[in-house]
Amino acid sequence: MINFLRKLLPERHPLRLFYHNIKGFLAALFYMFPGNNIIVIGVTGTNGKTTTANFITNILTTAGHKVGMASTINFQVGDERWNNILKQTTVGPFMLQKLLKRMVGAGCKYAVLEVTSHALDQARVAGINFDVAIMTNITEDHIEYHGSLNAYLDAKAKLFRKVSKGRRKFGVSKVSILNADDKYYKYFDQFLADRKITYGLKAATVYAEKIEKHPEGSSFVLHVPNNAIPVDLKLPGEFNVYNALAAAAATISLEVPIEVVKKGLEDSASVSGRLEHVDCGQKYSVIVDYAHATDALENLLQLYRKLTPGKLFSVFGATGGGRDKGKRPDMGKVANEYADYIILTDDDPYSEDEWGIIEHVAEGIPRREGESFWKIPSRREAIRLALTLAKEGDTVVVSGKGCEEVMKVNGKTIKWNDKEVIKELLKREIVVEIGGENFEKRENVCLQS
Repeated sequence: MINFLRKLLPERHPLRLFYHNIKGFLAALFYMFPGNNIIVIGVTGTNGKTTTANFITNILTTAGHKVGMASTINFQVGDERWNNILKQTTVGPFMLQKLLKRMVGAGCKYAVLEVTSHALDQARVAGINFDVAIMTNITEDHIEYHGSLNAYLDAKAKLFRKVSKGRRKFGVSKVSILNADDKYYKYFDQFLADRKITYGLKAATVYAEKIEKHPEGSSFVLHVPNNAIPVDLKLPGEFNVYNALAAAAATISLEVPIEVVKKGLEDSASVSGRLEHVDCGQKYSVIVDYAHATDALENLLQLYRKLTPGKLFSVFGATGGGRDKGKRPDMGKVANEYADYIILTDDDPYSEDEWGIIEHVAEGIPRREGESFWKIPSRREAIRLALTLAKEGDTVVVSGKGCEEVMKVNGKTIKWNDKEVIKELLKREIVVEIGGENFEKRENVCLQS
């Protein structure tokens, strides 16, 4: 009956949204509103949420606090951490409230929650009293679900409304953290808060200067009011400098000393499935990343275009199930601009036609298939081809799924992990014939688990 009603009523039909609101409230009521008994930090935006949430969690942990976290890739309650295998950035309201109650029971002082526009629109965070709201950035995303960019912005803004109108906890300020360099900064600046802190590379409360970029990370001078300190970040890319600044602004607002912020950022290892290197002793680089939207893919490929002395391979697909179909050709255009070799493949097609998705992305690629461009629905075979063609100095970027553990194909859930598949392939002898030309056979022994 539930599945029938889901097909009958559009996702944002008033009756469905009413159902979500009732469900969200009941979940909070059932678990007795645990968000009232812990300082709750919400991280929203289009890109960078997961990395920012992990940065914040690491800084607060370094400061000696017990912290809980829920993100796209992982959960944490104090010293316990486990992977998020649910393919939901913000989990359902009953699970989320249960997790918050567990954090409170474990004595956590802070809860760091990654919050999506879907979660805000569908009341998954109903009844949670947020204290800090962080905006990473805004680009067009999930427009097909929300109906327009304005509706998408309004959904994101619900987090800041929650902070602005939420009940004050004893001794805890309501704080708004905004990216001053973002195009939509002024839109989110309209919401009231006890404290507003901006971050960015230009004029901001918390900012970075003397940025030096290198393949292994970035170094910069972190400026906060009345102080500054050098930071060596292990994650490369200017976008990760922004993520670090967002985390620094949030934790500075919570009165974490700048020296602890520095240590927390510098001790943060690469986030699983985000710019993650897979090293099996091969003479070329292999990168796994979650980038699944146009701007994220562009940031990713632009970064490795600069860092790659040889050829750049891009292996990616687009999510099915009717999700943001309009961005597919744009993703193709981005790959065509930066990558020497493009291999289109499955992402999560769900029940949508795999070839249809690939052909839609290919509309943005003017190359002829077979000339540095291939369409291979099997993600394993697509990755295998890239690994076979890559030579010393090249970079293979496999994007779209990050550290996800499953893939949705033809309505079925298939066990899948890009990193593990890459390691498995790199351990084997690889030989492929394309256009009558034999490429050399290679054998690698994986160096890392």
